[in-house]
Amino acid sequence: MAEAGGSAAKSIPEMALPTIEIYPDLLALSRLAAERFARLAQEAVRARGYFLVCLSGGSTPARTYRLLAEAPYRSNLPWGKMAFFWGDERMVPPDHPESNYGQALQIFLSRVPVKDENIHRIKGELSPADAVNEYTSLLRRYGKPGLNWPRFDLLLLGMGADGHIASIFPGTTSNELAIAPVLSVRGGYQDRPVERVTLTPAVFNSARQVIFLVAGADKADALATVCEPGEKPEDWPARLIRPTEGEVVWMVDAAAAAKIRT
Repeated sequence: MAEAGGSAAKSIPEMALPTIEIYPDLLALSRLAAERFARLAQEAVRARGYFLVCLSGGSTPARTYRLLAEAPYRSNLPWGKMAFFWGDERMVPPDHPESNYGQALQIFLSRVPVKDENIHRIKGELSPADAVNEYTSLLRRYGKPGLNWPRFDLLLLGMGADGHIASIFPGTTSNELAIAPVLSVRGGYQDRPVERVTLTPAVFNSARQVIFLVAGADKADALATVCEPGEKPEDWPARLIRPTEGEVVWMVDAAAAAKIRT
């Protein structure tokens, strides 16, 4: 099992998912997530000269983003050698309160010395088709041999109470997801914008490190079900995430983990 933050967390035995770490609350989870982000960034820059990270939207990672914008991380990390991408976006302008990019910019990226040219948002103000084409071309420019997209050093994902990840919702078929690395989708969730653009599991599963951040009692049923062997990926999209040459770590709080069978 991967490190679990000492006394701040406990690990449960390996089940359907490689590593699950349970933290007392969102603050403890966020502190350890920020530490892991920092460690992975430093390791990637030492090994390859840069750090490619794909951010998640939603409320759970916001606490981690705020911590990264504060001391000691703000002054100690190699921000100039980082490039930021997004796993999905809602089709809204960047200053809209539901913009994943806008959230990260306000609480995180505007507060650290990241180069503007290294912030690569999905343009939610475009039509879905145009946004897909633009982001597909952008990812291709960062592609590695054999891939039309970058191999992310860190990919952050959340999970909705309905089991969705990024903007891949229950009922999405594997045939749809195999079409391209970027898709336009429609997905209603908690009265948020329905029109969205999302990266697909092909991109996610090429990452070196995938970290799920999941918190809150409303996620308990979904997390317990995802952890059960045999559940269908089309019903529980989190089960589609199986990196080919990387690691998956689930960092969850006690409320979200309350119904997991140990």
